[in-house]
Amino acid sequence: MNQNFSYIDLFAGCGGLSLGLHNAGWKGLFAIEKSPFAFETLKFNLIDNKKHFEWPDWLKPENHDINEVLKNHAKDLRGLRGTVDLVAGGPPCQGFSMAGKRVEEDMRNQLVYSYINFIELVRPKMILFENVKGFTYAFNKKGENDAVPYSKIVIDKLNELGYCVKPHIIDFSKYGVPQRRKRFILVGSLNGKASDFEPTIDKLKQVYLEEKGIKDTTTIGDAISDLLSSNGTVKTPDRKSFKSGFYGKSNSNFQTLMRGDYTQKNTIPDSHSFANHNGETVNVFSSIIEYYPIKGKRIANKEREHWKIKKRGITLLDSKQISPTLTTHPDDYIHYSEPRILTVREYARIQTFPDWYEIKEKYTTGGQMRKVEVPRYTQIGNAIPPLFAELAGLALKEIIL
Repeated sequence: MNQNFSYIDLFAGCGGLSLGLHNAGWKGLFAIEKSPFAFETLKFNLIDNKKHFEWPDWLKPENHDINEVLKNHAKDLRGLRGTVDLVAGGPPCQGFSMAGKRVEEDMRNQLVYSYINFIELVRPKMILFENVKGFTYAFNKKGENDAVPYSKIVIDKLNELGYCVKPHIIDFSKYGVPQRRKRFILVGSLNGKASDFEPTIDKLKQVYLEEKGIKDTTTIGDAISDLLSSNGTVKTPDRKSFKSGFYGKSNSNFQTLMRGDYTQKNTIPDSHSFANHNGETVNVFSSIIEYYPIKGKRIANKEREHWKIKKRGITLLDSKQISPTLTTHPDDYIHYSEPRILTVREYARIQTFPDWYEIKEKYTTGGQMRKVEVPRYTQIGNAIPPLFAELAGLALKEIIL
């Protein structure tokens, strides 16, 4: 499979999908991402470090709004027809997500039509579209029988453009990702081979994971047990008044894979900065860790009052289980053995980002800025796990060939 395969990453985020495709031997043409924070992470790792993207002369290598690109570069995009093997990525999922408030009027939902317009101009050989499972459910507040989910709108439009499409609901935890993360994956092809995708990733899975040295089931402990605060702390290099942790001994093949050779030059993991919890929070978390009988499931309703939990719901993680789906809110989870929330690096591990992949810009944000800023936790929480993206990239290459 030495043939060069080209792709464009839409709504690229911090680069999880692009990193996976890079590792699978694909060559990026360019990526479109609106957030300057998320794009800075992608740029640092994949543009500046890995030189992964070719990048056309007519588009600056910076953050872009897809609608501005469509408006200003329609002719350039149309000129790419016949040269692009894959357009990957899906619009932001917040308006469709079942984890938060599904909002039909969320403006980001309209980016589905921008995506379709982009496909119509470029006409890639294949499409890999990803979104949350809620993308397949209609907004049906009043019980109308004719409510149509956005997934059907996309499928119908792609059919009109000549694509054979096959929708899937795929749980990434079946492919070595230490997280129950079910996603809507839509594969489209101009050669009629879209239905080959899931059989192909299942066929390649075992050899792929064996070559990585990991199992198809990875627990939270397998992922992050070398990142405990008890390993010692030091001032966080890029965050005032916070402490970061040191590496501990690698306890699993998964940790060895994620660490790579990064630990040969670094004793402090990137973005491994601990939250400054107050005494009351530490006491509550300590009590939950010691006495709460159920791990891995959300503590909600009356249970919250008993355990003095002020937020809507929180989950005590279990080192022996796969993680629940990570959201963009780090205070949704309590570490399985230490009275704290997870660090960004622990988030990244559970999302299968290798340790050399440095996360940039703010760690967190709040208030109204949550609507416009994409800090580190959000970047990672929104990402496609690179471990699965690489397997998907290998499968798509085989289908094209």
